[in-house]
Amino acid sequence: MAHIHLEDGSFSLFWVMAWWIVALCIIGIALFFLRSKYKPDPQKITIAAFVTAAAFAIFQVQIPIAGGVHLNLTPLIGILTGPVIGTLVIFIVNIFSAAIGHGGWGLIGANVLVNFAEVLVAWFVFRGMKQITTDLFSQAGVATFAGLFAGNLMMMVIILTSGIQGVHQTTDQILAGLSLLAAVNMGIAAIEAVLTGFMVAYIGKVKPGILEGDRK
Repeated sequence: MAHIHLEDGSFSLFWVMAWWIVALCIIGIALFFLRSKYKPDPQKITIAAFVTAAAFAIFQVQIPIAGGVHLNLTPLIGILTGPVIGTLVIFIVNIFSAAIGHGGWGLIGANVLVNFAEVLVAWFVFRGMKQITTDLFSQAGVATFAGLFAGNLMMMVIILTSGIQGVHQTTDQILAGLSLLAAVNMGIAAIEAVLTGFMVAYIGKVKPGILEGDRK
């Protein structure tokens, strides 16, 4: 989906450091909440481990469309674990992905921000949808699509702000290319929304306790 598939050196050192600093601040806030305000139960930790493994695996499965896209599962991470644990999950997933060449090490900070937007928005919309409908499929589907839309916007903002070294295109040309990529991504997002809707609906039937209570 909106994962920035660029090699190290694509962004200037200034922007690499800038996105890393912002990402580390968000990770620091998540760790603060985990240590002082929010004590996850063992079940939540088990779920976090499961979605970390699942997201890392799905990140590596390329769909041969527009040069290669993939599902994310980041909205599912937000729905099941919340933005606090979800932040740490996506950080780990991005480190593992960079280790096998799926994006550069320097872009981990930027990619954490993209995925954090997906996790946070999906979590927020999923909670809000409970006021509109009790259908878990609809709640998760809308939350997933909204989260991935937010991730695409974040991806576009980061690339347009940073620029790509060695690419001699105007801002309008880069924006046009990113808009086309985002359109393809949102087509895949619709598929992921349906799949996530089915998964959450199934979880709600067999393990409703996972979806109950405050998902922080």
